[in-house]
Amino acid sequence: MPPERKLTVRQYSAGGLVVDEQGRILLIRARDLRDRPVWTLPKGTLASRESSEEAALREVREETGWRCEIVRELEEVTYWFQREDRRVRKSVRWFLMRPLEQVGEHDHEVDEVAWLERTEALNRLRYESDRRLVETLG
Repeated sequence: MPPERKLTVRQYSAGGLVVDEQGRILLIRARDLRDRPVWTLPKGTLASRESSEEAALREVREETGWRCEIVRELEEVTYWFQREDRRVRKSVRWFLMRPLEQVGEHDHEVDEVAWLERTEALNRLRYESDRRLVETLG
């Protein structure tokens, strides 16, 4: 009997690397697929008919409570993970952002939001792809 092939699905997300005037970086503490706490950058799935830019701004606002503006696009990141019986290929378009104003609190998907100096942000970030994005800022 041939080995069972896993279904592969594609997902598209967008997110923001938010940096304030002092050079601090906005991180969120959320939960990974195993329900473990993880420090990461705010991102999320595109809604129907939503552009990557719109999704990134919306997700940052929802997950951090900050309204931001896009400065420029950063490199796209693609990675694989396993969810239930499916292999997922996720592509994330990232945007460098600057905060405009705090408009609320973070949503239920996020446990904590923190502005951190670059070195501390790099120490806390779990995912290598997040760290690489921060390191591109120089």
